[in-house]
Amino acid sequence: MTRPAQHLLRVPLSKLRPTQLTVGMAEVRLKRERWAGLKPKARRNLLESHWFPAVRGPGDLHFIVDHHHLGRALHEEAVERVWVLQLADLSELAGDTFWRVMEFHRWAHPFDERGRRRDCDRIPEKLSALRDDPYRSLAGFVREAGGFAKDTEPFTEFLWADFFRARIPVKSLVGVGEPMAAAALARAVELARDQVARYLPGWHGAQ
Repeated sequence: MTRPAQHLLRVPLSKLRPTQLTVGMAEVRLKRERWAGLKPKARRNLLESHWFPAVRGPGDLHFIVDHHHLGRALHEEAVERVWVLQLADLSELAGDTFWRVMEFHRWAHPFDERGRRRDCDRIPEKLSALRDDPYRSLAGFVREAGGFAKDTEPFTEFLWADFFRARIPVKSLVGVGEPMAAAALARAVELARDQVARYLPGWHGAQ
């Protein structure tokens, strides 16, 4: 593996490859609403300050390892180019070898919308093909509500999504006129602060 000095590249958004199977579409919609409310200068500032960490992979394509929700939202808002922070160059690898190395470094999360592990070849080739996991949205909203702290480790909110998946019925997540049902969000915040969740990254109890 080649690990060059990290550097920035401006890349067509449509060329970015995901490293996971799902996003929370309620969270994506909220990001789109926030983008729509920004003036042109604020939009430029957001794009300049939000870099997509990525690994250069097969076909010289960049596989992003974070910010999938923002990427999907910007794609749906017809943004053409974004900044990529290249973390490593694995372009000499292919197929299973590439994905094994990606998983070793925790740069891939091949789990579906039910929390089931899948083969890495099921990861879509485009951000637009990412599937909806409503529990991933719930995890994001719980973090924003102070239910747990943001953690620097990758894909931690998917662990929280699986935690909520086992405890909150999916039908209760749908809110009328709101991104997430208020009752479900309140229950999730309560669970996140309980001792039963203390093994999860970012847990801080009832502080």
